[in-house]
Amino acid sequence: MKRFLVVAALAVATAPALAGNVGVSVNVGQPGFYGRIDIGNFPPPQLVYPEPVVIQPMTVGVVRQPIYLHVPPGHAKDWRKHCRKYNACGQPVYFVQETWYNDVYAPRFREREPSGKGHDKKHGKGKGHKDD
Repeated sequence: MKRFLVVAALAVATAPALAGNVGVSVNVGQPGFYGRIDIGNFPPPQLVYPEPVVIQPMTVGVVRQPIYLHVPPGHAKDWRKHCRKYNACGQPVYFVQETWYNDVYAPRFREREPSGKGHDKKHGKGKGHKDD
């Protein structure tokens, strides 16, 4: 009986470590996607903040166009901590609202590109991440 309890305790203790290796692929246009989005011909997005956020000062004489990102609420609030994950620390960033992404952008994106191919799960450059 003792041996069974030890084995059971080890199984429970190692389960979270094994679960960490599970990958989830989330593409642009799907719920749960976080990363850069291309506004293109979409209606103007609803923004979290009215002005773009820039963490690192931009080089004098260099004009960088703002980018649009869909990020978890905690990332926008503490952008200095998270901007590297999206390769956007020295970039002016507009954060789009969750409801606009889910109700306007994602459905229209899926209509235009039903397969959602060409995008993967990592941060930055139009790629998403589900669980940050």
